[in-house]
Amino acid sequence: MEKQSTEHGALTGDNHKALWSGRFAEGPDAAAVEFETSIYVDERMALDDIHGSIAHASMLGEQGIISKDESVQIVTGLKQIEKDLENGSLSIDYSAEDIHSFIEATLTDRIGEAGKKLHTGRSRNDQIALDERLYLRRVIPLLQDEIITLIEALVSIAKNHTHTLLTGYTHMQHAQPGTLAQHLLAWAFMLERDWSRLEGSLDRISKSPLGSGALQGSTLPLNREAVAEALGFDGVTDNSLDSVSDRDYCIEFTSDFSMLQAHLSRMCEEIVLWSTTEFHFVDLSEKWSTGSSIMPQKKNPDFAELIRGRTGKVYGDLINLLTMVKGLPLAYDRDMQEDKEPLFDALDTVEANLKVFTAMVSSARWNVPAMAESCEGGFANATDVAEYLVRKGMPFRTAHGVAASAVRHAIDAGLSRIEDLDIGVLKECSPLIENDIYDKITPAACMENRKTTGGPSPYCTDVQIKKLMDFCSKHRFSGQKN
Repeated sequence: MEKQSTEHGALTGDNHKALWSGRFAEGPDAAAVEFETSIYVDERMALDDIHGSIAHASMLGEQGIISKDESVQIVTGLKQIEKDLENGSLSIDYSAEDIHSFIEATLTDRIGEAGKKLHTGRSRNDQIALDERLYLRRVIPLLQDEIITLIEALVSIAKNHTHTLLTGYTHMQHAQPGTLAQHLLAWAFMLERDWSRLEGSLDRISKSPLGSGALQGSTLPLNREAVAEALGFDGVTDNSLDSVSDRDYCIEFTSDFSMLQAHLSRMCEEIVLWSTTEFHFVDLSEKWSTGSSIMPQKKNPDFAELIRGRTGKVYGDLINLLTMVKGLPLAYDRDMQEDKEPLFDALDTVEANLKVFTAMVSSARWNVPAMAESCEGGFANATDVAEYLVRKGMPFRTAHGVAASAVRHAIDAGLSRIEDLDIGVLKECSPLIENDIYDKITPAACMENRKTTGGPSPYCTDVQIKKLMDFCSKHRFSGQKN
């Protein structure tokens, strides 16, 4: 959002005095105000700030710190502000220092002196720590749902390609025959881990920091536990100093986003490779491709490249946060205001990339003949020759040498497949080789015989598909989280 100009009086007028202005005889310079304001970044937490304030005000009334009537006035006023923000009848005032100041000032404008009691027993230090946690608890399940949507899309494609041959690569060289299903399911299990990492991070922000004050709590009889319960937390943080100093969760979530982005980037790299004329395994929809301003024939995988290219942004956000905290003494330092922009940027980036990748891969067409052809040549069945001999009692290391010898014979004869060798040549490699080897080292046989758990055979991929479907069904977000 483009910043609006800030007048010098923005934080010094009656409506929007800075919360700290009482000690100062003169207001801050206009350039200073512009430099230090954070409302353009933290406005997205407006509703979270209101919800935290409602719980806090209710507790103040219950504890007799303010009167019940004042508590009711505050809560009613906050709920109306929430309603007005949601229906658009109230707009954010960007002359406010931050979203906390805006909401408190708006409340005071509306209900008078009672509004000035809202901040009793709390500091912006514990308030922002609470707001960030509330915001993350609200939006991360939505991101997790986007991950599940992509997993479901990959599983849906995999279901139709459990027999579709596709060479696996190591070092970008032909390795062993597999299937498209196996490959797409590998992507899906990467994403399952991303979902689980986010879930673990959510567990670690399940305690409320509110009531920690600036750093040493309060002399007022606050009931931190009641506020935590009202907001759906599992309890309260254990140390007030740590509560306001902690930005581990910002770093941890951004690290989670970085891992997710890394996985998306790797998937996109393969999409880019597979869409080349040389591979031609996948044909991206024209809706998710672009052309060239000079070469009329071009159909470029720009969206996959953009997702891949934006990985640096997310990694940079993580480094930004790690650098921010590396030398900070306890407790709160203004450096920590800079936590939100990289956190939110990383979140927004991976969320957008997830949606684009899901649409791109769901609309793609898969070139089954080209993928099957990739399994021909390149000696991808050499390991299967060795395992054929192992089943006949030969030690694997010896069998490995025999298979390598067969590959050497084929290369010397100008052949690209072991199965093109005459049985007499194969017997020169080992007398244990019989005519039945030809049926056992076709690409389809190599794939179908790999039945160890997690393997590419249709039986194994069906098991993987079911496991992922069960995971998605169990964890599809239904609004149960705060």
